[in-house]
Amino acid sequence: MSSRAAASSSGGVRVKSERQAKVKVEKGANGRSQRNRVESEEEEEDAQERGGGRASHRQQESEDDDEEEEEGTPRGNKRQRVNDNGDSRSSRAPSEDAEEDEDEDEGEPRARLPKVKTQPRDTDGFIPGSIVRIQLKNFVTYDFVEFRPGPYLNMIVGPNGTGKSSIACAIALGLNFPPKVLGRASELNAFVKQGTDKGYIEIELKGFAGKPNLVIRRELTAKNKGSSFSLNGQPATGREVSEKMAALNVQVENLCSFLPQDKVSSFAHMTPQQLLVETQKAAGDPNLSSWFETLKDEGKQLKLAQQKLKEDENTLAQLKKRNENIEHEVERIKEKQKIEEEIQLLESLILTAHYREVGQQYTEAKEKRNKAHKKMLELKARNEPAHKLEKDLEKAAGKASERRSSQKRSMQDKAKALKKKQEDSDAQDALAENIQTDLDNLKTNEKNRLAKIRSKEHDLAQAKEDLAKPPPNLPDPNELQEEMKQINLEKAALTQEVDERNNEIRAVVNQKVTAMEDVRKNTDQLRRLDTADAKKLGILAKWDAITHGLMEVFEPPILSVSVRDVNYAAFAEAGFSAMQMKTFVAQCQEDLDTLNHWVNDTDKALGRRVRIATYFRTQNPQSVAPPPMSHDEMRAIGFEGYLIDLLEYPEGMAYWLKGALNLHRIAISPSGRADVTKAMELYGKSGGGVFINGSAVNNVSRSRYGNRAVGNMTREMNMQAKNFVVPPVDTAEKARLETAIREAQGQAELLEQQKVELQGLLDAVNEKDKDIRKRADAVTARRQAIKNERDRVSKLEVRKRRLEEDLARLKNAPSAEQERKKLKDSLVNVSKKRIKIAREYTDLARSIYKGQLECTNAGLEWLQALTNHTALKALCAEKDAKYTQAVAKFNDIHEQFGKLKQLAHEAITEVRARLDLLDEVNPDLRARVNEMERVRSAYDLEVIAAKKEGRPPPSSEGIDLRTYADLEAEIAEQKAAKEMILNTNPGVIEEFEKRKRDIEGRERTIEGTKLQIRRHEKKIKMHRDQWEPALDALITSICERFSAAFDSIGCAGEVKLGERVDDFEQWCIEIFVKFRDTERMTLLTGQRQSGGERSLTTILYLMALTEEARAPFSLVDEINQGMDQRAERVVHNSMVNVTCKEDAAQYFLITPKLLTDLNYHERMKILCVNNGEWLPEERGVGNMMGMIEGFVARARETGRAPGSA
Repeated sequence: MSSRAAASSSGGVRVKSERQAKVKVEKGANGRSQRNRVESEEEEEDAQERGGGRASHRQQESEDDDEEEEEGTPRGNKRQRVNDNGDSRSSRAPSEDAEEDEDEDEGEPRARLPKVKTQPRDTDGFIPGSIVRIQLKNFVTYDFVEFRPGPYLNMIVGPNGTGKSSIACAIALGLNFPPKVLGRASELNAFVKQGTDKGYIEIELKGFAGKPNLVIRRELTAKNKGSSFSLNGQPATGREVSEKMAALNVQVENLCSFLPQDKVSSFAHMTPQQLLVETQKAAGDPNLSSWFETLKDEGKQLKLAQQKLKEDENTLAQLKKRNENIEHEVERIKEKQKIEEEIQLLESLILTAHYREVGQQYTEAKEKRNKAHKKMLELKARNEPAHKLEKDLEKAAGKASERRSSQKRSMQDKAKALKKKQEDSDAQDALAENIQTDLDNLKTNEKNRLAKIRSKEHDLAQAKEDLAKPPPNLPDPNELQEEMKQINLEKAALTQEVDERNNEIRAVVNQKVTAMEDVRKNTDQLRRLDTADAKKLGILAKWDAITHGLMEVFEPPILSVSVRDVNYAAFAEAGFSAMQMKTFVAQCQEDLDTLNHWVNDTDKALGRRVRIATYFRTQNPQSVAPPPMSHDEMRAIGFEGYLIDLLEYPEGMAYWLKGALNLHRIAISPSGRADVTKAMELYGKSGGGVFINGSAVNNVSRSRYGNRAVGNMTREMNMQAKNFVVPPVDTAEKARLETAIREAQGQAELLEQQKVELQGLLDAVNEKDKDIRKRADAVTARRQAIKNERDRVSKLEVRKRRLEEDLARLKNAPSAEQERKKLKDSLVNVSKKRIKIAREYTDLARSIYKGQLECTNAGLEWLQALTNHTALKALCAEKDAKYTQAVAKFNDIHEQFGKLKQLAHEAITEVRARLDLLDEVNPDLRARVNEMERVRSAYDLEVIAAKKEGRPPPSSEGIDLRTYADLEAEIAEQKAAKEMILNTNPGVIEEFEKRKRDIEGRERTIEGTKLQIRRHEKKIKMHRDQWEPALDALITSICERFSAAFDSIGCAGEVKLGERVDDFEQWCIEIFVKFRDTERMTLLTGQRQSGGERSLTTILYLMALTEEARAPFSLVDEINQGMDQRAERVVHNSMVNVTCKEDAAQYFLITPKLLTDLNYHERMKILCVNNGEWLPEERGVGNMMGMIEGFVARARETGRAPGSA
């Protein structure tokens, strides 16, 4: 039967029947349908992280940057804050406008946010952002529930397993906060009730004054990880919900405001720096977080700028000193550079002069080439008709040659055919000769046949005679078989005896080998005990013994505990938390105090203070709960054993492993086939516990109230072992290994003696075997004689049959006359073929004669055509003699012209390359060369024009008329002057100028850095003057309330800021507590105090924060677990007083139990969770307020006070 839930309170009960969730489809303003959009959990979480903080005006851009970088969100340049409101700009080097920026920053900071604890309260008592109503369907343990909390303290009570903590889950998930804030399942679909397909969370938040409430609904599905949102009935995205939460300052992610059950221990594990950050978010001046983030950012920037300034000033001094040392050298180099520049000018001018002279020669050669070419063309035109006739005769000679070649090939083919006929005729002649030879040999062949018949008849008679001879005297085969059978029996018995002896020897040898292998293995293990790691562990063990003195202090399980079978390492690690894996276990209070003093409290032992986890409890075996089932019961339902059975550990750690970790109660089933239902029943009978089925960790709990229903929560286990994969070295193993080596060596000596004795017995058996082999050989020889006689008779019979067959074949052969007739017929056929071949040969010879005549005529025609062409060709050669001379003269002139052209091309290319180089290295020099060449070119053109016109040349004043030789001599003179300036470094002046530019740039950078430092210092002072007093006031207020709460329970507590250093990243809040008169105030950590002490400290700190809190609601879940009654009572009364004040925000306290005679307030509201299999189906039944009123009424009727006996 599925469970249902009802919520009862002082204000009445509302129980609604189950309703089917439907997706609403409404028309938007644009007329198109708008649907609820299902978003993946990943998109929602990204939206939450990108959407900014949950509280308004937190402005933690640096934290947002870190989160987005972890999620892989691309970012631009990192933003740096420039004012207390969190405005930012791209981080970059100081610009030339730095002075203007500083002037802008000199003004007063922007108006700070008003200092308010919460939003103004409405007439109904609720403040904006507080929870007005919660409705759940098919969520975790609930089929359906709806309840309305009050605006102040709400106490949610109910038995374990009824779904109290599920309400905290619903609040976090319903307001679009990620599942990781709960410390439970990481997937959304894990919160849908088992056996249902979907569910939803609906939360109504109080709106701002004058505005309607905000109804947020989140639809969940069991089939995937997605979900969808709606705001006031309209589809919405996760980003929109997150923006609403930020506007209302809802802080579910802050442990100071929202502390789920599975995150209680996380509060104590927060570092002091984290505690400061979270406290500023939750309470005090709303500008604290933005001020603090700005101070941290500006502090980082100031430190970097100061470091950069120091480096730049050192660099500037070095640059100036270096330039002073080389200034004289620079003057000498400049003089040399001036000479080099003049040489460059002359080298450029000499190239142009060379090009000018080559160009003049090129122009003259071009005119000569044109005249020679014209004469050559005229001679070629005169000889053209004779050359045309020569070509025609050449074609005619070619055609005659082709006809002659064709006739020649035809004659060659006919000659080959004639030769083939001759070969055929010769073959027939040879065949006729062979037939004639066979006719001549017929008489001789007949004589040979008769002789073979007589020989075969004689051999046949001899074979029959040999077969008729009587056989020799041989033994009876049956008797030999019986004798051999007896020998085999004796041999089999002896073989069995040999095998037995060999097996005995082999067994002894194997045992000896095993013993020697044990010696080798144990020796290797002893050798490995002396490795570096073993020595380090030995030193650590000695250190423990010296330090603790009284009793042994056990090293953390990661060193002192190992797994018997590494295949179970992951299951073994599931029984340890990360902190428990590193916990030192003491066996007495004195050792615990000594260890804490030397390691945790001072730096005397290690040179620095560290925090290690320690443990000691006075042993009380009766307090250790027994296993929930016997080993037989475990195996019957599919379990293999308990976790503690998998481990090897020191005896002194047994109490910790059982009493603190309950490893003797955690059953495991690696196969995942255990009966979960039966296991829950057995665990429920023993009060609950944990078991592992496959990769699922099941946490079974039993309600303490009502029908004591059994509940089960599961989570996935990490199947990848990290710590127990390699077991640690056991230092006590050495003695065992040495004993094993001695025993194995002694056993090997005994086995060697047994081997010698068995070898003697085996030798005696081998002697018997030799005698049996001799007897067997004698029998085998007699059996071989019988076989030989049988083989002789068989061969004679075969020879007799073969001789009879050969004799019959010879007698049945054909006669000589028959063979003679056959050969004569073959000879006649051969003669006919020879006649036919002779006729064909004659016809082919006549055809060859006719073809030869045609071939001769074709040859004569070819000779005539060739003679005509040769004669005309000789005539043309005589006419071409003058033309050839003209061509040769033209070629010579053309070759000379080509060389001058190439020289001119190379010269102009060299000039251009030189000018391009000047463009790069000395543009001014290039311009000077261009101007000189322009003037010279203009002068040359005027000279040519004057010569043509017959007038005198123009004046050469101011014109550079130096020739190539003149320029070459002047270059040599300048190079000689350059060589007079010795020992100069060409790179010095470049180094000097570059360093000069660096000095100027460095001076500008230093001024900008100083300006930046002044700006950072001004910002830090401006923000610190506002932040530090506000923070001091907040910490003082928290400390007063925190100390007062501790005083009320007879303990001591203090909250203060850590050391005030310049690095704002190191600022922190430190909580000091003392729970016993014999102790001194110690820092709260996640390792030192017990679980109950940490819980008490956590709730008292949260209570101290409450009056300064800015969040619209806060929540703590089962924070009173582990407290004694006195502390729990004080905490409860303090919470009621604080959270029921007029200006207090909404508060939720989830607890499974309450003490009697507690203080209550009319503003608080108690919500009792009644959830289970036996709730009534009728509406209104189970209204707790109605029950209370009915009880009071009946008590009045009977005349006795409620609660009296």
